[in-house]
Amino acid sequence: MTEFIPVNEPLLKGKEKQYLNECIDTGWISSEGSFVKQFEQAFANRVGRKYGIAVCNGSMAIDAAITALGIGEGDEVILPTFTIISCAAAIVRAGAIPVVVDCDSTTWNIDIKQLETKITPKTKAIMVVHIYGLPVDMNPVLEIAAKYGLKILEDAAEMHGQTYFGKPCGSFGELSTFSFYPNKHITTGEGGMIVTDDEILAEKCRSLRNLCFQPQQRFIHEELG
Repeated sequence: MTEFIPVNEPLLKGKEKQYLNECIDTGWISSEGSFVKQFEQAFANRVGRKYGIAVCNGSMAIDAAITALGIGEGDEVILPTFTIISCAAAIVRAGAIPVVVDCDSTTWNIDIKQLETKITPKTKAIMVVHIYGLPVDMNPVLEIAAKYGLKILEDAAEMHGQTYFGKPCGSFGELSTFSFYPNKHITTGEGGMIVTDDEILAEKCRSLRNLCFQPQQRFIHEELG
């Protein structure tokens, strides 16, 4: 038998047991407790954003972000060829079309030189995905997005704590997403986060997370969450 080498080994040597026991002792074991709100704000602060919206996983974060940006039937979203299926799946589920760009052989990130050639009148957004802790070259992406009036959705699932020219990864997109799966730098077992500076987008993501209940007419649903 070849010795099993795990892809990752979660390191849980902090106050995890203390916090879990506190949840159990207080009865707050759902997302309505104080821990989630504290985590959302602390994490948003850490990546230089105003708002954090915690969700059940990184894939859900991308799904909600795609919906919140109004991407839908017939829209095109540019993304890299090398990424997890969650990125393309969220686009397809929205009825939009994934348009892939090959990756740079040095960083495995999206090849910026090919990016502009993929833009059409149907292009709605660019989804950048930072791979294996290496940041995408964001300055030219931001310039291209501004030139064509495109939204940027930033998948920073593998970028906790990383920076690009001193600015935190996760601070570049209209919406940026993170994952807290056990193989990530920070884990909550499962979990994900959406961060943004846009209050309207933040509220939209919170609503999507919570089945689109309405504040005044809770059980009247006008959208699918």
